[in-house]
Amino acid sequence: MDAFRLPDTYSPAAGCLRDRVVMVTGAGQGLGRAVALACARHGAHVVLHGRRQKKLDAVYDEIVAAGGPEPALFALDLAKATDADFQATAAAIGTQLGRLDALVHCAVHVDQLRPLDDETLDRWLTMLRVNLIAAAALNRACRPLLQASPSASVVLTVESHALSPSMFWGGFALSKQALLSLVAVQAQEWRVFTNLRINALLPGPVATPQRNRTHPAEDASTLPGADRVAAGYLYLLDPAGTPVSGGLLDMSTGPAA
Repeated sequence: MDAFRLPDTYSPAAGCLRDRVVMVTGAGQGLGRAVALACARHGAHVVLHGRRQKKLDAVYDEIVAAGGPEPALFALDLAKATDADFQATAAAIGTQLGRLDALVHCAVHVDQLRPLDDETLDRWLTMLRVNLIAAAALNRACRPLLQASPSASVVLTVESHALSPSMFWGGFALSKQALLSLVAVQAQEWRVFTNLRINALLPGPVATPQRNRTHPAEDASTLPGADRVAAGYLYLLDPAGTPVSGGLLDMSTGPAA
């Protein structure tokens, strides 16, 4: 998979996502919230997905208070979702909004770090379902809607340990590593749809609840905020952004830690 950087010359136009419908998973907090807010600021009608309705309501209120288009909300636990749930979500988007132009996968499950010998089957299944399988299932369910868009984009969020696996990161690193293969395979299979592209994005270390969970002793004030990488997502979603499909946008500032 070819990695590339955000061009220094890229600056998203104020209305680069106007009239476009963008679904963001994991939009209730952290990176997903930052991406959802950035998309709304640039004109998108955002579909907010998350597990907790209360957090989605808070992001909804932020977008509306800032004058953005009224978002749609879909609360769904990816660890328990079935094929029927994903199909129902896609059908509801089609019925309520009439279209879907982009899908951004920010939802993530990370448990405490531990040796592989201490991982249970249930923990493996939860990490794989949320971090990998749900993304593939949602892509499949939403593909007909995306295919109908004149310029559709899917973005999957990976993590530093997907490229540099290390001890104690176990199932989380492996599930994120598998996302790179998902992007590569899906990009090849979607080549027949010239209007539909899929890429991965590597944020690098940013101050998020996930980072705080895995690095509890770290001073979060020394890290860039999630807003720093929002421009990378906009670049992949913007019809005037990159034509690349099957690539990795590297927004990281250093090695995995």
